[in-house]
Amino acid sequence: MPHFFIKSENVKNNSITISDNENYRHIARALRAKIGEKILLIDENQIQYETSIFNITNNEIVCHIDKSYLSERDLEFDLFLAQSPLRSDAQLTIMEKATELGVRSVFPIMTDNCAVKKNIAISKVEKWQKVMYEASKQCERAKIPTCNPVTTINQVLENKYDKIIVFGERSTEQSLKQFLSKNPIKKAEKILVIIGPEGGFSQKEFDFFKNKNLPIISLGDLILKAETAVIVGLGDIIYEYQG
Repeated sequence: MPHFFIKSENVKNNSITISDNENYRHIARALRAKIGEKILLIDENQIQYETSIFNITNNEIVCHIDKSYLSERDLEFDLFLAQSPLRSDAQLTIMEKATELGVRSVFPIMTDNCAVKKNIAISKVEKWQKVMYEASKQCERAKIPTCNPVTTINQVLENKYDKIIVFGERSTEQSLKQFLSKNPIKKAEKILVIIGPEGGFSQKEFDFFKNKNLPIISLGDLILKAETAVIVGLGDIIYEYQG
């Protein structure tokens, strides 16, 4: 069932009016929806509405609310990703999969071995945010995650987190299972995951992590591409929490 974001102010008398251009064009023009068809809508309060299209005019769509409830499509903890941007489609994949895996926001970080120049990364932020928005609709996310401005590891660490996990392919101290068995994730905690570029972090960056007493965690003996490491790392964290 198609899923779209709306504002609660559009909900009145057991009906919802869709008049913003983006949603209207997508539903009425791209999908060519008909009266009686079902669509899912969700507002900024994470209330999800199962609706039936009641009327379609030249500039708005009116839906009847069949059922409404608080969306449960969210993690029980806040997951953040600080990641060194990759070229082209690989970065788009990361933004899409991070959204599907429940990340609250992504921090594109410039690292010593970053494959993308800073000015190029800055110019891509708007596109990356759009990818996260579209992925949120596809996987029925309750909240749209944020792609933050391009930054550095130092600046990201100025924020407060309950746990910080650095994934590295070398110089690792322990596995994720070992780390989380000693430091289990609790409900509502803020967890920051840091993942480097293709080629990994530099020795200078590894030394920085060690000086900050940040755990450097292994994803196993295999050497993973950066976009694969993001998917595996985030997925393993969710698995260990739910397990």
